[in-house]
Amino acid sequence: MSQDASGRASYRRSAGSPRGEARRQELLERVSSDLAANGLVGFSLRRAARAAGTTHKVLLYYFDGADDLLTQAILRLRDQRIERGLASAATDPHHRSLAGRVLAIWPALFGEETRVLDQAIGLMMYNPERYGALGHGSSQQYLPALLSLCPADWPERRKTEVAEMALAALRGFLIDWLASGNVAGVEAGLEALGRALEREEAAGEGA
Repeated sequence: MSQDASGRASYRRSAGSPRGEARRQELLERVSSDLAANGLVGFSLRRAARAAGTTHKVLLYYFDGADDLLTQAILRLRDQRIERGLASAATDPHHRSLAGRVLAIWPALFGEETRVLDQAIGLMMYNPERYGALGHGSSQQYLPALLSLCPADWPERRKTEVAEMALAALRGFLIDWLASGNVAGVEAGLEALGRALEREEAAGEGA
């Protein structure tokens, strides 16, 4: 089984079979929904099979074990969060500015999947050899969305620098919020991030 840069698997089992791929996606959606609702604690292939309404043998036909299924489900939940964040950035009344677009993503980070994605980070840090794929591809998933929010006429290097800064800040604020409940501190940090993005945009306009 091969993987692309984000850790997504290339599944030979369903290649060339639209029906097989549709079935795999259906199973993955059901397992992802169960993870979002119930978290990672107690996750197993048999629990996933119950959530998907099938048997563990069927899941093993479409996925290479529980770890592979878990990784693909986490990737799917991240995609859902990213889509929601981009939608928020596009509809926010302040989305004309870079700071407005980036900060509009913040509320969208809190969805049903927030708990399990936070747990996935912890699992990756606890056992990177086994669960490294849960974290190693996360930047590759999030960065394109943040790059798309940067001014189109910026050089690619500048876009990357600003997108990386925004990603690191938002990720850190999210972990702090969930771990410590330091609402006031996080809100102050978000305001500072907004000012930093405003300065970056102003510098870009003057270049």
